[in-house]
Amino acid sequence: LAGKVVSGIPEDDPRNPATIADNVGDNVGDVAGMGSDLFGSFAEATCAALVVAAQSGSLIAQGGWAGLMFPVAISGGGILVCLVCSFIATHIQPVKKEVDIEKVLKVQLGATTIILTVVVYILAYIFLPSKFQINAVSGTVINFTPTKAWGCTIAGLWSGCMIGFITEYYTSHSYKPVREVAQACETGAATNIIYGLALGYKSTIIPVGILAGIVFVAFSLMDMYGVALAALGMLGTLSTCLAIDVYGPICDNAGGIAEMAEMPETVREKTDALDAAGNTTAAIGKGFAIGSACLVGLALFGAFVTRAGLNLASVSLVSPLIFASLIFGAMIPYWFSAMTMKSVGQAANEMVKEVARQFREIPGLLEGTPGHAPPDHARCIKISTDASLREMVPPAVLVMTAPILTGMFFGVEAVVGLLAGGMASGVQLAISASNTGGAWDNAKKYVEKGGLYIDMPKRDEVTGEIMRDEFGSPILVSVRQRKGSECHKAAVVGDTVGDPLKDTSGPALNILMKLMAIISLVFADFFMSINNGQGYFNIPRRVF
Repeated sequence: LAGKVVSGIPEDDPRNPATIADNVGDNVGDVAGMGSDLFGSFAEATCAALVVAAQSGSLIAQGGWAGLMFPVAISGGGILVCLVCSFIATHIQPVKKEVDIEKVLKVQLGATTIILTVVVYILAYIFLPSKFQINAVSGTVINFTPTKAWGCTIAGLWSGCMIGFITEYYTSHSYKPVREVAQACETGAATNIIYGLALGYKSTIIPVGILAGIVFVAFSLMDMYGVALAALGMLGTLSTCLAIDVYGPICDNAGGIAEMAEMPETVREKTDALDAAGNTTAAIGKGFAIGSACLVGLALFGAFVTRAGLNLASVSLVSPLIFASLIFGAMIPYWFSAMTMKSVGQAANEMVKEVARQFREIPGLLEGTPGHAPPDHARCIKISTDASLREMVPPAVLVMTAPILTGMFFGVEAVVGLLAGGMASGVQLAISASNTGGAWDNAKKYVEKGGLYIDMPKRDEVTGEIMRDEFGSPILVSVRQRKGSECHKAAVVGDTVGDPLKDTSGPALNILMKLMAIISLVFADFFMSINNGQGYFNIPRRVF
């Protein structure tokens, strides 16, 4: 924003004091942040499955410690499979030309999924007894087999792969949706933003449909234990997905270093090609993270219901308390997103003013005069670091206190509605925000690589007048759009708006879905101790 939009210089120009902060931010957000998010999903899905399994005396009696540890075996097997499949990209099928970049990464993800499908089948028959029972939420006892457990797990495993590739379709400039967004830049930034928002909303349809299908299948086969296993299955390829996701910011930083070091244009072209593929793979990782967060949140929800001893009648949607809390819970992700978006805007505003101050007060910095004093990178890094630490407090307080206060004053049934509403709206808001931002980013890169052509009136080379045909209509010619064109400026505006969506609000909603559920699970016994789970207001349990 400070360089490209305000000052009109390249994004990673060494004159810009904020470039180092940008590179640090890529590492902090897309590497450390996404890694901790997915690690949290991994641990929480395992905990949810263990909590539900521990309620089954049959599983413990017949399967013993091994039967109880089946969720951990899935996690361990996934790590080993991903480790073996990592040699695909490094030794078996290394990248030799630009077009191979995305292909090799996809092959690695596909191979990991196929091999893990077989490994989970073997683990199910090694760890689980041939038949065991678990108490369902409805209060009935359901018979389970290793085959059902395998079916739930691979449903999550393959759906994660599908959601990743669907995300790629909506965010890669190799496909029609992003190219339509780029084409919309012909008429300015406003239409670019309209098309991008529409793309994000539309991109939720198939992933949410897949998640709904998984929940139905897993719950039908093995109740809440099946949902927890589906979440673990989706996270089975975590190591590969995380490597694919982290590939993006590494390439982005390489491009930034190349430009700051003023290396030849050919180097920047190669890093841009890697970065474009990295944006797509990062989008695959984000889609995977959002899908797994939804399933993990639902698995933790099941663990909470189990831990609180609730049955099907007590969590009925026709209860006025649950229905009211569900509507309130569906609002929480919007409140949370408003906080994170505004925080990014405030920090960016402060950063732009600091960059403008340095350009104004350091002689020759903006003009690039030889011998000028260096920019103060540390000041810009301090602004972003201080803002991130300061501004994370209110959203964190909201997410942590919402289920606690609801459980304390309204009881466990209200918490059920709160969690359901938060997950239902959170997953869709997260997918649309992440994909909208990714599409705008790659639409900008599509324009920069010269992929966009627009029809413009042909002008006489001598007089400069518009040439017309025999009917008086202007003669149109296709003109390639590149950096510095009006289309590129419109694409940059979209990319700038999309950054807080895809890098802040979208990924942060994963934490919201999981954290609300895990806090509810941890405080379940405390909620039940207050008027037998009816809260301080002691609201009677009844239905419409």
